[in-house]
Amino acid sequence: MTGTATGGRLLRNRRPTGEPRRGLFHGWKLVGAGAAIQAFQSALLTQAFGNYAVLLERQFGWSKTSFSLAFSLMRAESGLLGPAQGWALDRYGTRRIMQLGVVIMAAGMLGLSQIQELWHFFVALGLAAVGASLSGFLSITSATVRWFERNRAKALSLSGTGFAIGGIVTPGVVWVLRTFGWRWTAALSALAILVVALPLCSLFGPTPEDRGEFVDGIDPRDLPPDRARAEGVSDVHFTAGQAIRTRAFWMISLGHGTALLVVGAVIAHLALYLTNEQGFTLQQASFVGGAMPLLQFVGQIGGGVLGDRVNKRLLASVAMIGHMIGLLLLTYATARWMIWLFVPFHGLAWGVRGPLMQALRADYFGSTAFAQIMGVSSLIVMMGMMGGPLVAGILADQTGSYQLGFTVLAILAGLGMVFFILASPPTPPTTPATPAAGQDGPPAGAPGRPS
Repeated sequence: MTGTATGGRLLRNRRPTGEPRRGLFHGWKLVGAGAAIQAFQSALLTQAFGNYAVLLERQFGWSKTSFSLAFSLMRAESGLLGPAQGWALDRYGTRRIMQLGVVIMAAGMLGLSQIQELWHFFVALGLAAVGASLSGFLSITSATVRWFERNRAKALSLSGTGFAIGGIVTPGVVWVLRTFGWRWTAALSALAILVVALPLCSLFGPTPEDRGEFVDGIDPRDLPPDRARAEGVSDVHFTAGQAIRTRAFWMISLGHGTALLVVGAVIAHLALYLTNEQGFTLQQASFVGGAMPLLQFVGQIGGGVLGDRVNKRLLASVAMIGHMIGLLLLTYATARWMIWLFVPFHGLAWGVRGPLMQALRADYFGSTAFAQIMGVSSLIVMMGMMGGPLVAGILADQTGSYQLGFTVLAILAGLGMVFFILASPPTPPTTPATPAAGQDGPPAGAPGRPS
């Protein structure tokens, strides 16, 4: 399309100042669809992993290290996929990549229902993980940040509640596992993913300028020129290469990765720890696992509201202390009330901190190359999601207890708050990023981006 044609389309799409917007802002529809997709992925794969591990350990006798390695490889695949996925999202569009991911994830879950050997488990889980990555977090987040600035933390928080919702229904998933068996549960999960997630992918792809709408649903001409903005927010957009050369990129990535040491270990080992060391039944452990995402949900809503009003780095730093205290309570629990106290500390910290990671990156580096920046960052972040389960599992096999591994991870999480304290806004690059050919982002001055 020529520049003249593009300019004409943008002018036709402009809404006269003061004219009321018709219908629900598409950005909120996208947030709802993203939450639903992530809820299914969380409930049927990520949060369900620990419960599958308990049943598979009983049937096949596989070691905790094996499950730790499987979970870590699952996260490694999504992390290693990040840079290529970021490029593919810009090259082929969000909708196509997400639809492909849904199909691949369903194939992986169907394969999981047929496994007989440990290597079968690794292959099926890896396939499901690749599909979940393509159709999940990175794709949904990169699309969401293009639609929001003033409400960015809130939008990312609401979209991220899908992960918490998936955890809340964990007791239901466990009931299905116990009633119908893990093979039937995996097969039914594949069908559910196709039926629900595939149609929702159609909402992704359009940008604000494609629909004649504006970021946040607000015409920039209606905003006061001296409006307050979050720390680090500007209209300058970094390329991936420019972002990597800033201290902020590394501090946010390292802080995020340190937090995921605890998150990954808890997801992979909570059910095993509670059933093996605390005397819980699998169903009882599922209630703890389900309560934690409930508090995560509360934290995400609160963090989304606060994140658009309070310094995001301060909130993230406090959340790291919550991760540490929560895991220490779980590790040294001598009564069940201590285990239940772990739930709000870890759940609220996870909920508040999680969406702020993406909001900080978008505030600092802009949305033009966000998918590629997030993709490169995932190579660093994945070390936490891999390392946490491996440290916990290997030390548990060596010592016969999770105590040492969980203690080490808790201390590292507490120290990780330093990374967020040091993650001050970067100096804008001398040559800002511009949307590449085939990229979703609108040019400067278009309705999709306030200029």
